[in-house]
Amino acid sequence: MKRTLYLFSSGKLSRNGNSLVFEKEGEKKIHLPVEQTDSIFVFGELDLNKRVLEFLTRQKIPIHFFNNYDYYSGTYYPREYLNSGYLVLQQSLFYMNHGKRLNLAKAFIYGSMMNMLEVLKYYNRRGKELSAQIELLSNLSEHLGEMKNIDESMAIEGNFRDEYYKCFDLIVGNKSFEFVSRTRRPPLNRLNALISFGNSMLYTTVLGEIYRTHLDPRIGVLHSTNFRSFSLNLDVAEIFKPLIVDRLIFSLINKKQLKREHFSKHLEGIYLNDKGKEIFIKGYDERLKTTLNHPTLKRKVSYRYLIRLELYKLEKHITGEKDYKPYRG
Repeated sequence: MKRTLYLFSSGKLSRNGNSLVFEKEGEKKIHLPVEQTDSIFVFGELDLNKRVLEFLTRQKIPIHFFNNYDYYSGTYYPREYLNSGYLVLQQSLFYMNHGKRLNLAKAFIYGSMMNMLEVLKYYNRRGKELSAQIELLSNLSEHLGEMKNIDESMAIEGNFRDEYYKCFDLIVGNKSFEFVSRTRRPPLNRLNALISFGNSMLYTTVLGEIYRTHLDPRIGVLHSTNFRSFSLNLDVAEIFKPLIVDRLIFSLINKKQLKREHFSKHLEGIYLNDKGKEIFIKGYDERLKTTLNHPTLKRKVSYRYLIRLELYKLEKHITGEKDYKPYRG
């Protein structure tokens, strides 16, 4: 199975024959296992040249960049080798059909809601008293079908998520990680810093998985297709945020793997420091590799492969082969 490489330190990436070499100033060169590499995430400053990009294109390896404040900066997206003109046309026609687009957008939202509820039920079974919140959110989810357009659907999803976030303090129960309210760009406390960083990692992971399919990541459904580079990865990530990102955050805090000292204040926001990012990404990568029984395939698959399977289901839905049903944890 191929793996993701994470480069935390600043340095130089160069090509050496049929391999890549990462070099930090004053330290020994590190040869990167290209044959086993699925994608590369870069968090430090990186020097590279056209020869490296050409090599990454030939090896079909996207490279994703994050800035000093943990925000996703962009991706070197190699030439799409699985691109299908037919499917791109079908995606475009699908997007322009209001009814079809609305139904699929609601499916993404419904999947997200059900997985948020599943997270609350998981912790409720483990002694966190969340019964009232679960009932409230279950009732709220029933109104999704009444929504007549995507804006209304996203509004009810926003209300649902706000109530869901109010449960975080009950699950965590740690004064160093109080939620208070959702804040972004910049995140104003440690828990919001973790949510923002985790979501950004997941958006990028889904983008990498889309590269392995016939889908065009620029044509979203729930998130409008506009001048944003990619939209479809944001749609699909909604389904997996509760199961991958939120569950990981609760685990890292409750097991005391992440602490106050793993965060720093920059300008007006709070962010993970280098050590904190390493701890989070180690847990994130392990979470993606975690296997579980798939209800249809009748075998164990990883969370990363679940994302790929979700994209395959989406392809079949867009081409009219089989109706899409979101994954429920």
